Amino acid sequence: MHTVVLTKGVPDFREGKVSFDEDGHLERGNTPTTMNPNDEHALRAALQTRVRHGGRVDVMSMGPPGYTSVLREAMESVYADDLFLISDKQFAAADTWATAITLATAIQHLGEPSLIFAGFKTADGETGHTGPQTCWCLDMPLITHVVALDVDEEAERVRAKRLVEGDVSEIETVEAPLPAFVVADPEFEPSYRTARHRLERKRLRAEARERAETAEEEVTFWDHAELNLDPDYVGLDGSPTIVESVDPIPKAPSEREATVVDPGDPEAMGEVVDELAPFAGGD
Repeated sequence: MHTVVLTKGVPDFREGKVSFDEDGHLERGNTPTTMNPNDEHALRAALQTRVRHGGRVDVMSMGPPGYTSVLREAMESVYADDLFLISDKQFAAADTWATAITLATAIQHLGEPSLIFAGFKTADGETGHTGPQTCWCLDMPLITHVVALDVDEEAERVRAKRLVEGDVSEIETVEAPLPAFVVADPEFEPSYRTARHRLERKRLRAEARERAETAEEEVTFWDHAELNLDPDYVGLDGSPTIVESVDPIPKAPSEREATVVDPGDPEAMGEVVDELAPFAGGD
């Protein structure tokens, strides 16, 4: 079983991490990059597939060279075999369509994986388009909002439970032939039913932690020339999206008021406890 997981690096929007210029625009160069949170669910789905059915897992991302840290994080999560970073100035400012064309070409470069996993939209763009559009380019069956997954290797089919219209109150079971493209929902819950599965996961985890120490040295870089992609169809030139306006991201609080409390002052400490009690659910 050969699976591929798509990941993306996104700005770390945690308070105190985000940097803005004087016009309120995000300064990506001064804002740390982290893995898109929704991609973790895709990684869990891929790991479950590997533990149950064996084979290999490749993780792929598209972005600047600094995204190797994201791939390293993904390697530790899914115990990946190989890491691929699609990186080239020609890919800069790509919209979801140009990104999908690039990713689909890179996936085809790997051969024909049995399953491709993607997360449910990204924390920065939030369109949820890239996964389905990549699937369309690959001409594969697409299953979205997947919360549980099983593979019948003999029948070469994948069975999945998915949320209907993203509603947690309504779930349907669907099947598709392999190869297929799966978009994992945030409600996805991996299942390791047997002791053999749990032991295999433990073995893979130990192996991955050792390999992750040198993960950034093992990343394979591909540019447009290696993928035989015409620059006119990727990056900004290949993006049909026209952005009319952008709402500025609210600035993180630049300063807070601090109160110094003497831990030896019982009255002052009592006031601190009273302030914290509502958040702890106490009296």
